[in-house]
This record gives sequence, structure tokens and C-alpha cells, in this order.
Amino acid sequence: MALLSVSGLYKSFSGVSAVDGVSFSAETGELLCLLGPSGCGKTTMLRMLAGLEDPDAGTIEFDDRTMNGLAPQQRGFGLMFQDLALFPHMDVFGNVAFGLRMQKLPSAQVQARVQELLDLVELGGLASRKVHELSGGERQRVALARSLAPAPRLLMLDEPLGSLDRALRESLQNQVRRILKEVGVTSIYVTHDRDEAFTMADRLIFMNHGRIIQTGTPEEAVANPADGFVARTLGFKNVLPGVVIDDGEALKIECSVGSITVPKPPGSGTEKGSEITLLVDESGISMSGIPADKTPDGNLLQGVVIERVFRGDRYEVRVQVGKGELYCHTVAGAASGPAQSGQSVTLAFNLGSVRVFQGGN
Repeated sequence: MALLSVSGLYKSFSGVSAVDGVSFSAETGELLCLLGPSGCGKTTMLRMLAGLEDPDAGTIEFDDRTMNGLAPQQRGFGLMFQDLALFPHMDVFGNVAFGLRMQKLPSAQVQARVQELLDLVELGGLASRKVHELSGGERQRVALARSLAPAPRLLMLDEPLGSLDRALRESLQNQVRRILKEVGVTSIYVTHDRDEAFTMADRLIFMNHGRIIQTGTPEEAVANPADGFVARTLGFKNVLPGVVIDDGEALKIECSVGSITVPKPPGSGTEKGSEITLLVDESGISMSGIPADKTPDGNLLQGVVIERVFRGDRYEVRVQVGKGELYCHTVAGAASGPAQSGQSVTLAFNLGSVRVFQGGN
């Protein structure tokens, strides 16, 4: 049975829904990532779990006990915000010990627990250091140690690495995951960064407009995004709304870049006139500088290169096609030929890289 169970949770502010019928669960020791854009309801969800906001409807259960109506201090949950809120007048030891002292634990027990946590976050020799003397990464680990010190039953982390530069953030992600797993605390980690979510999560929860769109492991989400929103959140760039104009043995779809014909998905329910969304993996588009006539299957498209960005082992090329754009990848050596800005190119699709979703989202 799940340790945490959230069912039908609603919250609105001034008539605007922030969380709209959300349900999910978490197992003991599981690390969930709430992933979605700013304003999608992630932080409001955490605040309701923590007891800082009361839900308008729905239930929160933890270890078979209803949390609705319980004060934050009665829940035994931890919450770590992006701004960290470290006490500048205290040293590292004092910051980590704060929650333990509030529990009126014996000094010897506080001393032992603080040292244990500082060793865990690899700051064992910095107990007497002032907060302003620490680097950004060290302050982040102090805040994590302080959150873990009271041994919370559930730890919620709201964009905890969001204020750091990318290089430092990436270096801390694996370390934070290791610490959370070593402690064994069930955790809910909020981020809008796909790569951070991939690194941290056992399971992803995609939120948009206050609702959960999809849940699953990172691998499951990448292999089968539920819709265009999830695909874009995962970093796919060729997400194209379209309309089915022929629903025979194959689907012929009209979209901003032209007509594309794809195999008919089994049991898709698509028919002529249906709104759909196409996902075309960038790696599944090949590019040639040799003009080609449009073929009957409609899967050779003419375009003009409008941008080329070097990504180390490859170039990412943005191509104007019809009224829309397509992104494709070329190896660095090949890009010096046809993929020049302003040059006409022909794009060909590998049909295995094209997926169809119902609806025009």
C-alpha cells in the first residue's frame, strides 16, 4: 500500500483553479518529481501537503492517517524552498540544529545528529563556519541537512537548486539524489527543468493548468509522451498540431509544414477532420541539399535553413518549412555542407520517429 495517497485535491484562488482534481501516490522511499511550467500548480500542491494551505476539496492520507486539518507541525513533514531561508546569524551547526532544538532534544543527541548529517552532506569540517562564508553549493547542502535533521516522514523540495548556475546545479543533482536515497526518506521534488527531473526522479508527474497529465518513469515518459504538452516539456521541438485530411490505410495529415503521411495508429479513433498532434523526433529527420520533387507519400519537404546551432557532437538545424518550422540534427562534419543559413534543403522523415496524439494540444 502507498505511503502517501492524494485523492481529488482542489484549490482555487479568487475563482481561479490552482490545483484541479489531482490524485497520485508515493511509495516508501520513492522520489517523485513534479514537472511543469511556472504557474501549473506545483508549489500550491506542496503547500497543501505541508499544511500551509487548506484544500477546497479532496483528501491527503499518509501512512493510513488523514492529514486534512492537521497543523504543519503535527504532520512531521519537511519542506525545503528555493531561497533556503538559512539563518545568517547562526553558524552551520546552529542552522542544522535549529529544528532539533525546537524539539527540545538533549544536547548530546543534537550534537550527534548534526554531526551525522554534516558528514552525510560532506560538510563535516564546516560546523563552525558562518553562512556568508559558504559557497552556493555548500549553503544548499546545509539547507538539505537542516531539512533532514528532524527525520521528516516526507520531504518536499521546491526548486531547491533553482538559484544556482547550471554547472553547479548539475554537479549537485546526483549528490542530492544519493543523500535522499541513503536516508531513505520519501520525497517530492519540484522542478521545471527536464534534465534535473531525469536525474532525480524514480517517477515523474507532469502537471499543467493544475492537473496531472501523465505519470511514469523518465524512460516511460520519453518513450510514450501522453500528449503534445508532455512532449514539449520533455524537450521535443517538433510538436505539430494538424488535421487528418485522409484516413484510409494511412493517415494523411495537414499541418503548418505541409502534408505528412504516417501509418495509421492501431485503435487511434482518428478519422477525417480530426484534430491531432504530430511528434517528430529531431534525430528521425534527414536533410539533403539536393532539391527533390514532392513524392506521393508527402514525406519529402522543401525548406530553408534559418538557424544552425553547434551542440558539440552535432548541429541542431532549424528549417523554415511552409508556414512552420522543423528542427533536425546533423553530425558536425556533414553540417559544413548543406546546413548553411539561407540554403534550400530537402527533409525526409523516418516514419518510425513520428508519433500521433489525438487532439490539437
